[in-house]
Amino acid sequence: MDNKSKKGVEDRENININESYEVDYWSNKFGVSKDKLKATVQIVGTSSKEVEKYLTK
Repeated sequence: MDNKSKKGVEDRENININESYEVDYWSNKFGVSKDKLKATVQIVGTSSKEVEKYLTK
């Protein structure tokens, strides 16, 4: 579960696909659909760096 008390780098390193505001943010940041973001997280995990790497390859 997303810890809303943790702000900053620690929180930005992971993508929580169960929080709609995070799905909105990350899908916009990476320029992909919400479904594509969720599918990518299922493949590579919640690390935003790994998701970005996967989406840009």
